[in-house]
Amino acid sequence: MEQLQGDKGMGAHDNYDWAVQVIKSVILQRQVQAARQVNAVQLALYYSVGQYISVHSRSGQWGKGAIDYISRRLQEQLPGLRGFSPANIKLMRTFYEEWSPRKLTHLFDDKNAQSTESQSIVNSLVATDELEWLQKSDIFTVTLGMTLEEFQAVSFTHHSMILREVKDVAERAYYVRLSATEQLSVTRLKAAIANDMYRHRGQMPNNFELALRDTRSALKAVEMFRDEYLLDFINVEELGARDKEDIDERVLENAIVHNIRDFIMTFGRDFTFMGNQYRIEAHGKEHFIDLLFYNRELTALVAIELKTGPFKAAYLGQLNMYLQLLDDYVRKPQENQSIGIILCSDAEKPYVEYAVRDYAKPMGVAVYKTRDEMPEKLRRALPSMEDLRKLL
Repeated sequence: MEQLQGDKGMGAHDNYDWAVQVIKSVILQRQVQAARQVNAVQLALYYSVGQYISVHSRSGQWGKGAIDYISRRLQEQLPGLRGFSPANIKLMRTFYEEWSPRKLTHLFDDKNAQSTESQSIVNSLVATDELEWLQKSDIFTVTLGMTLEEFQAVSFTHHSMILREVKDVAERAYYVRLSATEQLSVTRLKAAIANDMYRHRGQMPNNFELALRDTRSALKAVEMFRDEYLLDFINVEELGARDKEDIDERVLENAIVHNIRDFIMTFGRDFTFMGNQYRIEAHGKEHFIDLLFYNRELTALVAIELKTGPFKAAYLGQLNMYLQLLDDYVRKPQENQSIGIILCSDAEKPYVEYAVRDYAKPMGVAVYKTRDEMPEKLRRALPSMEDLRKLL
């Protein structure tokens, strides 16, 4: 009774708003779960249809017009059916053929280095029923390095793009996993592939393995950060500069803050923005960190210092001081060491690795590219500035 009476008072709406948020959270979680289940069923359907089409069309049993005829008749007999155009049916065939366990056996069939473990995987693949492949989570994970749930969480449109744009199986698995874990849109996936994110991951020069006390945290940090980031929402001409070196660092920072959601998506999952020009006062002095984030997976603060010119060794000293301040005055007892990233226009990797190795605080150096510097292939893969403004 006391609670009910309290709801009628000044704080009633606060209680109701909290209830709305709780119920909303449950609804959204269930919607995501339902969508994933539907997607898994759809992928299994397309895989089985793809197998059927492959077996009959590749063996010469059907003529050239078979798929067009089948598509047309399906539309006639199932009015309103979507997703079974001739082009889509061919994509289903490709989906089956490229992810067939039989095709994947060659990954573990190196005659020059045949191990007992690889032979066991080959035997498991050969013994796997084609139509049960999408339920064999243990073989799936060992073979491709991603979970079955990640594979099933990615839409058929994403899968089709990956199969079309990427030929290496390990690289395909990486982009499937990236799409699932970071919930990439098709546009962002296309940009990630065009920017060759697969080969940029884990390449940033850093001292994480030496400076981070926890080995697992060090490995996570190495894998999470890349050596190059594409800030495609920044257009040098729109900032009124002749080239990138003419951009003032504060102008660059403001452009990033204005597009902070895109910036976080560029850096990866589980980042929370804590502020720009983040102020820390210590020993009567004020210090300002350009951009401060918190990463849930690393359980650590991440400080980013922006430099519009090429890397200079002196930047590391400044960043080291900021990390010391964060650890002493901001970091919570349960959190890991703070991590620092210098984001600059250019850096020679061997020189950075030499300069950073003796610092005690974990830090790394990455470079960025703006929209103006992208190759034409990548520029075509990205939305226009007007499209980005609408999205934001």
